[in-house]
Amino acid sequence: MPATVIVGGQFGSEGKGKVAQFWADKASARAAVRVGGSNSGHTTIETSQAPRRVLRQLPTAAVLSDVICVLPPGSYIDPEILLREVREVGLPPERLVIDPNAMLITPEDIDDEQRGDLVAKIGSTASGTGAAVARRIARTGREALAGSRPDLQPYLRSSAEILCDILERDERVILEGTQGFGLSALHSPHYPKVTSRDTTAAAVVAEAGISPRDVDEVVLVARTFPIRVAGDSGPFGAPELDWGTIAAEGGHPDPIAEFTSVTGRLRRVARFDPTIVREAIRANRPDKIVLNHVDYLDSDCCAEGLTPRVSEFVSSVSAGIGQEIDMIGIGPDELLRFELARRPTVAI
Repeated sequence: MPATVIVGGQFGSEGKGKVAQFWADKASARAAVRVGGSNSGHTTIETSQAPRRVLRQLPTAAVLSDVICVLPPGSYIDPEILLREVREVGLPPERLVIDPNAMLITPEDIDDEQRGDLVAKIGSTASGTGAAVARRIARTGREALAGSRPDLQPYLRSSAEILCDILERDERVILEGTQGFGLSALHSPHYPKVTSRDTTAAAVVAEAGISPRDVDEVVLVARTFPIRVAGDSGPFGAPELDWGTIAAEGGHPDPIAEFTSVTGRLRRVARFDPTIVREAIRANRPDKIVLNHVDYLDSDCCAEGLTPRVSEFVSSVSAGIGQEIDMIGIGPDELLRFELARRPTVAI
């Protein structure tokens, strides 16, 4: 069955949204699924039809014109954020499917996390996602499901039924995972400095409500300089850097800095560590690997494409992780695909 799962190989913010939109467009996907909650923001690729934007609930393929967006039972929905994104994107009801069993994030969930100590202890975004996950597991009767929310009624349908029909017609489905392997609540070596869910491809498939046998492709996304959110969010496996050092080493004339799309805090950043990516490869068995943000390595590649410095780095990463890099990302909007001769041609 034609389902593609896209997951992160480090600590999130690897550029999965960009890759998911690219894959959906090039594969003429019929549906795109977004699992997880509002605690992560995925950035779209800017096109002539749509500006670049950050989406916390919708899949990035929402900005494409003919893709059905699915929030399955494994979604944690902040209704205010979701409905705002629906308005901003201009998504009609026929292109949004919300499963009635998706979990709602309540104002009480957000208050609980903001009053708690997780922001200080693990760098939590305090979006309420973790509290909603805990409520669901606790089964106390306080659960609030999407089916109970009146203003979501136009979008409520069985996501499993919709996705099954699409897959049986042999049409492509993109499953857009959130966060990264190093933040998995089950598999990260850095527990408890993790997110509230598992982040592997297997977990994405389970949250989406389809069979593992529906999946024919897994894409792992990594970045040249892994990041973590601000605060005491956990260790890196390689030396931590500052953004000024990255800008200087890459020959960038202007400062470089990244801020989290949810909290707006300056991201922590470090050297590439092949160890966490190797562990992610073992857990996910990806068919393809994308390496994003290679422009940070060398400002010249923004104009010239694959420079010798970038080529050398990509080769060292491939050797370190034990698998070839199939695609690289340059800047926020451009991906280069590698051919068998390892010479890239512009794909978008």
